[in-house]
Amino acid sequence: QVQLVESGGGLVQAGGSLRLSCATSGRTFSRNAMGWFRQAPGKEREFVSTISAGGGSIVYTESVKGRFIISRDNGKNTVYLQMNSLKLEDTAVYYCAGATRPDTTTQAMGYAYWGQGTQVTVSS
Repeated sequence: QVQLVESGGGLVQAGGSLRLSCATSGRTFSRNAMGWFRQAPGKEREFVSTISAGGGSIVYTESVKGRFIISRDNGKNTVYLQMNSLKLEDTAVYYCAGATRPDTTTQAMGYAYWGQGTQVTVSS
């Protein structure tokens, strides 16, 4: 059974940092791009960041550029999202996703595997 399990979410003050982790099991994702999406209350799920299978290609949504860093450790079957300088508008449930291809994609339809999400709440 393929599983993607996010962890590291929580409550943090604006300007603070959190590091999300996504541990995968049930299959290897070393040949698949991985991504992070988020969904705020009352809003649609949106793309945050993606990293290619080998880690050489990375894409961020404009609103997190310079603040978030995505990385992966294929040996540990884990993907990370380091979130710095958090803002109130970063509050959302963050989802890890495994793509069906090795290259990056910002489209949710390009991801076949999803975690259950971890809540990130940024307070003032």
